Amino acid sequence: MTYSVAVSGASGYAGGEILRLLAAHPDIEIRTVTAHSNAGQPLIEQQPHLRSLAHLTLQATTPEILAGHDIVFLALPHGQSGQYTDALGDVPLVIDAGADHRLTSVDAWDAFYGGDFHEPWTYGVPELLVQGAKQRVHLAGATRIAAPGCNASTVALSLAPGVAAGVIDPSDIVSVLAVGPSGAGKSLKTNLLASEILGSANPYAVGGTHRHIPEIRQALSAAGGDDIRISFTPVLVPMSRGILATSTAPLLGDVTDAEIRAAWEDAYRDETFVHLLPAGHFPRTADVLGANTALMGLAIDRSANRVVVVTAVDNLVKGTAGAAIQSMNIALGLPEDRGLSVNGVAP
Repeated sequence: MTYSVAVSGASGYAGGEILRLLAAHPDIEIRTVTAHSNAGQPLIEQQPHLRSLAHLTLQATTPEILAGHDIVFLALPHGQSGQYTDALGDVPLVIDAGADHRLTSVDAWDAFYGGDFHEPWTYGVPELLVQGAKQRVHLAGATRIAAPGCNASTVALSLAPGVAAGVIDPSDIVSVLAVGPSGAGKSLKTNLLASEILGSANPYAVGGTHRHIPEIRQALSAAGGDDIRISFTPVLVPMSRGILATSTAPLLGDVTDAEIRAAWEDAYRDETFVHLLPAGHFPRTADVLGANTALMGLAIDRSANRVVVVTAVDNLVKGTAGAAIQSMNIALGLPEDRGLSVNGVAP
């Protein structure tokens, strides 16, 4: 069966990455692409790398244009997709790459986003541990999926095994992330100009203000944690794509190094897209460029009594579009890796 697809926000980074991956998916036909200010332009003018989709023209983003497809991807800025979802009730599968349907707490939404709160959808991180199972169980047959925030899913995947196994204390998590500016979207912003970021590293949303914090808390609570507290500091670095997240948490109880490492090995041993590296090895963002892969290195700092997890992802693939398509595959009963690759691009 071939599924017809519409992608909104197709002129942006997330929308463009969704299109790039879907273009290679054997079960998908991309019929409609939409945008706001770029409506009426050929897609190729906004996404010149998508040569196989040069026949498509960006249309206005309206419920009428998005309706009538088997699958709709919403790759819109936070706070904008919710206005369309009620009108897409007849679409069999809708996947939101924004934040509008991620959070279960109204208070958390009000504190970090504001505006209208929309009902939470099935969270699109298949490998995430949820009360002893994997989130893919909930994605099977889902009709509404919330793709994750890239930073949030990276940190949650990094620490969920330790939380679920009871070997780390989630009330004292520290995560520092090096992130590429594509995670901020394609809109023109002075602080994202090349002249501002080249040769510099710039922290932002410091002091517990980043919008992905409640999403991390929610995911780690679902993994079995109580009293989730996290100091989260993202740092903008001059690479177009990528996240390198270093997350630490105190160890709990009298556990051996082997028992600690086994928590992560057991969690990800059979996963296609999340790989724990051998002891003493740590990932680079270059190793996951263009891939739907999360590479993870783990160290045990006995002098500080903490576990250290370093995880690399491509924020536009595993962090966003790849997670959305992987979740789509599960929802449709297709092979989970259909249209996705574990191989990065080098050099």
